Amino acid sequence: MTAVRTYLSVALSLAAAGVPVLPLRAGKVPFGNCCSCANNACGGRPNMKTPGLCACPRPCHGWAAATTDSAVLSSGLWVAAWKRAGAVAYHPAGAGVTVVDLDNADAVAWARESLPSTRTVSTTRGEHWIYRGTMRSANHVRPGADVKSSMAYARWLGPGTGTMTALPPAVLALVEREETTRPGEGVDSSSLTRARWDRSVATGCRHTDAYVRTGLERGLARILAHRETGAGSAAYGVARFLATQHTGCPGPCGLDAIGEQIADAAISVGVSAHYARRAVTNGFHGALGATA
Repeated sequence: MTAVRTYLSVALSLAAAGVPVLPLRAGKVPFGNCCSCANNACGGRPNMKTPGLCACPRPCHGWAAATTDSAVLSSGLWVAAWKRAGAVAYHPAGAGVTVVDLDNADAVAWARESLPSTRTVSTTRGEHWIYRGTMRSANHVRPGADVKSSMAYARWLGPGTGTMTALPPAVLALVEREETTRPGEGVDSSSLTRARWDRSVATGCRHTDAYVRTGLERGLARILAHRETGAGSAAYGVARFLATQHTGCPGPCGLDAIGEQIADAAISVGVSAHYARRAVTNGFHGALGATA
């Protein structure tokens, strides 16, 4: 019972801190679904890809079973799982974080050169880099690296060291290739009829035309330089930077027109229209103190 008490104690401590947890069996994998839930016969839990009404009391459905309910964690059915458990896992997005799972020394070296420092946790083969914020999960985003956040789980290996920082555009860009226009569908077109920035749409801006246009042109050039990958991330960064310049203006500053030009630049190099506009909106909101 020692292992059971240890795993359950860790799970209850994490749950009390608001981290949804679940048991993992040997091989670092979740427990399989019970007979009633096999092959998704129950419809899945409400937060799975396919919504359903499953109220299974067992630790079924992998990451979606993660919970902060201490009564569930210590229930008889879960204790039976803890007895066979080999580790405690947690749902990163449920805890409001994203984990960059680095599987080897080369991946760790790449992260140290390419990503902002944040809280790190040592693993058997590499490190987990944990950022504040959530995003879509993806495996094999680059050699030896996975991104775990929504609809995923990660092993709990301790609190780690260092200060957790906000999810950066560089990590968002790791899964951007999956957001671009799919082969064979054609590239989304930019709109030629959209308004372009000028003084008529920025009557409350305190900056000169030359200042705004120079900043915008430099930003668009930065986005257009990312023809292989990273244009969506660049659009976010440009939108956030430009919006920050206008926080002291009485307004309006014509940010909608600026945002349309930023999105069009990203779309022109293959970013999907939806992702480009979302990146711009999130960039603006990040600068102006709103939430997307």
